[in-house]
Amino acid sequence: MDVESSSPSSHALIKKEKGGWRAIKYIIANESFEKLASMSLIGNLSVYLMTKYNLGGVFLVNVINIWFGSCNILTLAGAFVSDAYLGRFWTLLLGSIASFIGMGIFALTAALPSLRPDACIDPSNCSNQPAKWQLGVLFSGLGLLAIGAGGVRPCNIAFGADQFDTSTKKGKAHLETFFNWWYFSFTVALVIALTGVVYIQTNISWVIGFVIPTACLALSITTFVIGQHTYICAKAEGSVFADIVKVVTAACKKRKVKPGSDITFYIGPSNDGSPTTLVRDKHRLRFFDKASIVTNPNELNEDGNAKYKWRLCSVQQVKNLKCVTAILPVWVTGIACFILTDQQNIYGILQAMQMDKTFGPHNFQVPAGWMNLVSMITLAIWISLYECVIIPIVKQITGRKKRLTLKHRIEIGIVMGIICMIVAGFQEKKRRASALKNGSFVSPVSIVMLLPQFALAGLTEAFSAVALMEFLTVRMPEHMRAVAGAIFFLSSSIASYICTLLINVIDAVTRKEGKSWLGDKDLNKNRLENYFFIIAGIQVANLLYFRLFASRYATENKKGH
Repeated sequence: MDVESSSPSSHALIKKEKGGWRAIKYIIANESFEKLASMSLIGNLSVYLMTKYNLGGVFLVNVINIWFGSCNILTLAGAFVSDAYLGRFWTLLLGSIASFIGMGIFALTAALPSLRPDACIDPSNCSNQPAKWQLGVLFSGLGLLAIGAGGVRPCNIAFGADQFDTSTKKGKAHLETFFNWWYFSFTVALVIALTGVVYIQTNISWVIGFVIPTACLALSITTFVIGQHTYICAKAEGSVFADIVKVVTAACKKRKVKPGSDITFYIGPSNDGSPTTLVRDKHRLRFFDKASIVTNPNELNEDGNAKYKWRLCSVQQVKNLKCVTAILPVWVTGIACFILTDQQNIYGILQAMQMDKTFGPHNFQVPAGWMNLVSMITLAIWISLYECVIIPIVKQITGRKKRLTLKHRIEIGIVMGIICMIVAGFQEKKRRASALKNGSFVSPVSIVMLLPQFALAGLTEAFSAVALMEFLTVRMPEHMRAVAGAIFFLSSSIASYICTLLINVIDAVTRKEGKSWLGDKDLNKNRLENYFFIIAGIQVANLLYFRLFASRYATENKKGH
């Protein structure tokens, strides 16, 4: 496969038929099919594992949390491989192939009953557990999907941006239009996945419901390969993540270096390849600055470049690391916010499965996976109202275009999260009490009662998660924008792993006579409301942490250099 490679600065030298909108149509088609496939699994995974694999309790939540976390943390590996070795085209292609094989395995588990345990007649008292080899097949599919996500997520937007020359005004305008179309296609794919495909999976056939996303991934790969002759492919020139590790390593090796009156820092070669320059500085020496200090002339080669890159780093590499460390206080706040949204994606769906799902005069059966749509729709409505109604009205009244600051948006998001978990806790008490009173696995309480907590979860994301992504983007220099996206996914990954740890600790601490707050497959035998109240307490602590400490770093006018 002949894919032309170039450096980002050589757009003008590439033939006119390369890149631009001719390439973008294939990239957007690839992303749309891939997102439709992945979201149709994410939106209904809890339901599939509970109904077809008889999983439940802590083990079910652990599987989903660890998989969510792995999908996000592998984006760091994907970004590193893309930047340092393969380039974005090959990383996207190989990631899509891994996702296709993983989704194909899921389709096989739905089609072949031998790959699953026997079905349970009574879901509240089921002893038919999957064999280890059956779990092995299941986990291999999840693992390949996580690897695929790690390759696709950090590269899709960046590869689209590579197709435009952003050094020109026209190129920047085209890039902005591309972002709009990318988010539009993303939203359309998400809505189709969470409505049509989830409905087919739940109410018609799991086999058809998994064959559809498998076919979508096949179309995604085919479309992407067909368009390969139109792509501008930036050459892999090294990873910022590798540079960060080098700076930490070099600084540790030179930790004993003391501030002096005449310190020489290594600047590194200029972009045009001219000889390395050195600068002498008498300012206070910080720990990471030591990585760029020339302690011995032998650390430079004949051309004046660093001879040992794990011992001597450039000043720019040190600045890149400082950009990352500067966002950490606010980033920690984002992790706590993602802990909340993870609960609705898992426990919120499990609640819906044990509630009355009929709706309307014709008793339409609402799929439990549709509840995630409530959060998405709420997020979309708020953003539309904010951008199209509230801001214009404020501008008419004040004469200025005022917006909520990042600090205020994050604080509002955390408060929404606190309210969300309190509401969820009381709704769970009501659902559980009603089910126990009727002696039934499914509570007679309508699924409609979950709308407030899912809507509040959507507002939490609309305020805090969107503000966090914006904060990471504006605080990073342009050449580190991909790093901002990877760090955003990393925060979600860490939140998933923290949830796993927290759930297992609560299960161990509260377990008495074989029962615990979260240990049973039947939510009616658990005390899920107490867990929701604990998450609300974590959000209160997060609000105090942000107000008293991290908010000072959430200024919008500071940007990495």
